Amino acid sequence: MRLIVTLIDVYSFVILIAVILSWVPVNRRHPLIAILHGVTEPVLAPIRRVLPPMGGLDLSPMVLLILLQLLKRLL
Repeated sequence: MRLIVTLIDVYSFVILIAVILSWVPVNRRHPLIAILHGVTEPVLAPIRRVLPPMGGLDLSPMVLLILLQLLKRLL
């Protein structure tokens, strides 16, 4: 159980890093950026498809972080 909570915390941190890096110009081909994209995009893409357009704002990371926190509370 503690391992799952720790993994949720680590994944939440990875999402926050990906969000911050999306605000700054970075080389998308950099291996670290590719890993972050590969880890976060499979979970964020379905959320983006469900959310309505919000004037260019991507709220999917916020929704995912809220869902992860709810899951953590349920555990």
